[in-house]
Amino acid sequence: MTGTAPAGSVGRVAWWEASRLVARHPSLYKTAVAQLLHLAPRGWWRRWPPVPAPSKAWLEFRQETQYGSKDAPIDPRDIVAWLEWCREQRVDTRVGRRVLVASRRTR
Repeated sequence: MTGTAPAGSVGRVAWWEASRLVARHPSLYKTAVAQLLHLAPRGWWRRWPPVPAPSKAWLEFRQETQYGSKDAPIDPRDIVAWLEWCREQRVDTRVGRRVLVASRRTR
């Protein structure tokens, strides 16, 4: 694997490679599940297969805005970086304000 998934990879190859990379970061598990459920379309459990994945249209839009084309290859490392960002920007629901979480890795 080259670090990037093939062009037009809103499909299985990119997701498997991204899942493999996320699996190496246990601190991202909770964030990954939360984001997967957050981005899943309403009623995802009523469609086959019942997987809470973002819609293809949303993924293509995000791919085009990030890479310049909906057919550009997805770099699974970008998904890990995005999940790290999401974790750092999580909302503290107890007080209803954004809380910046200190990154655990040294920069």
